[in-house]
Amino acid sequence: MSENSVLLAACLTLFAGLTTTLGGAVAFYAKRANTKFLAIALGFSAGVMIYVSMLEIMSKAKNILIEAMGEKAGNWAAVLAFFGGMLFIAVIDKFIPSFEESPGAPQTIPQAKERGTTGASSYNRKLLRMGLFTALAVGIHNFPEGLITFFSTLQNPVMGLSIAAAIAIHNIPEGIAVAAPIYYATGSRRQAFLWAFLSGIAEPIGALAGYLVLAPFLSSTVYGVIFAAVAGIMVYISFDQLLPAAREYGDHHLSVLGLIGGMAIMALSLLLFMKC
Repeated sequence: MSENSVLLAACLTLFAGLTTTLGGAVAFYAKRANTKFLAIALGFSAGVMIYVSMLEIMSKAKNILIEAMGEKAGNWAAVLAFFGGMLFIAVIDKFIPSFEESPGAPQTIPQAKERGTTGASSYNRKLLRMGLFTALAVGIHNFPEGLITFFSTLQNPVMGLSIAAAIAIHNIPEGIAVAAPIYYATGSRRQAFLWAFLSGIAEPIGALAGYLVLAPFLSSTVYGVIFAAVAGIMVYISFDQLLPAAREYGDHHLSVLGLIGGMAIMALSLLLFMKC
């Protein structure tokens, strides 16, 4: 394995991961007083996460686990990991509000309201929380994606380039999913861009960790469980936070329009991926 091959794999993985920042930048073009855009953006985010979780990530997880454990055990493992991911994020959700409402909690959200953000400060806290949760889910999801891109490139540079391009396409809407709620909650382009960046940088970090440390220890079973749990996390965030907030900030039909649009964009990116 040559140094050039490793360098190419690292560069392609970095490129694919950082396209989340491009998606994050898209969220900055709408005025923060435009609640219609926010409703559509939140619905769009939910559509992206629901579609990719149910039709792509869970499918991969089940196939991996069935191959590793057999049909019955593999299906059970995928379902348990899926709901385990939901339970994990629900437990985190239980603790975050108490932190935000504590006397020592940062006051960036009320200050954002004074600068002209929409809605009450409690709504801003909800937006910030869902943005951070989305960043967590996308970051976890991107970690194994980095492994895929990196090792595919080492095996076949042409295939690695195709996979990196396809992943980059569907990382753009994921960047919107992270940045839009954080930007609307805080009024800070810097914070929104930073979190979109951090969720994307998990991809090359995953590749590096896999190359240096994890590859000898990763089993198909562990890999499948991670995928199924991430799918559960994304679905929970979508139904518990993104869709209810989209309806709060705008017309019900706008949130549905955003939901369908997010699903359509993600479906297109996955079809392009399949074509490659």
